[in-house]
Amino acid sequence: METIIVQLPGSTQPAGNGAGRPELLHLGPGDVVDFGRGLPGGGGVAIPLTDPGISRRAGRLEAAGDYWRLSNFSRSVSYVVENLEGAGEYITVAPGRLGAPVPFEFSRVVLPALSGTAAFKVFAPQHAYLGHEAADGAGEQTVHPFALDSTSKYFLVLVALCEQRLRDASETALPGVGDIVERLRPLESCRDLTRSAVNYHIDYLASVKLRLDLGDEVTADGARTGAKRARLASVALRFGLVREEHLALLPPRGAGRPTQREARA
Repeated sequence: METIIVQLPGSTQPAGNGAGRPELLHLGPGDVVDFGRGLPGGGGVAIPLTDPGISRRAGRLEAAGDYWRLSNFSRSVSYVVENLEGAGEYITVAPGRLGAPVPFEFSRVVLPALSGTAAFKVFAPQHAYLGHEAADGAGEQTVHPFALDSTSKYFLVLVALCEQRLRDASETALPGVGDIVERLRPLESCRDLTRSAVNYHIDYLASVKLRLDLGDEVTADGARTGAKRARLASVALRFGLVREEHLALLPPRGAGRPTQREARA
């Protein structure tokens, strides 16, 4: 099972509908890859950064357990690792620093470049979280098969997706992507949430966190269907990944929406 997933910058692979999707590099425990400008004519690094201000071998990523480490091979500039789920949170990796541990699940590695900055994203989906079992229990620690971070934005999307069925078990309808956007927008952390971002979080939950078999989720012409959202909600509710207490993470119902009187005005 992979420890980290790297989204390669500026590269896409064809999808079923002809659109391009980001190319991903999957790394398991112990895997090591370098990033930088590479050799003349290309090659030599797994994560290419083409800006001429980037060193040919700028640094290294190492997958380790349920996290990853970053090495900065520069002698003069620091690199920044941003937490994409945090409110401006980041760590700085000093010149020459080797094996700096990165604690974030969603990260963007940013390097200074002639064009401003160069960057690539790193996801660590296997972050471990303490379960209900005692930490000092005998034997090997049990790893939860669905390691979800309840403070993350993707978890908010999952709660919003499951909200109607949590409030009424007989409810069969699920909110659409646009409904989820509007439901979460009143939250400060979701003010800039878009349909595209919600779709991304749904894809991440389905393919990486819950590892759903979605072979027939896409129609022949590549169009998105509601099967992915339905499967996500079904698994999350069936295994108690989202529960009634998680509804408190959502804004009050009606927040940010006009009243009927306002709508008629």
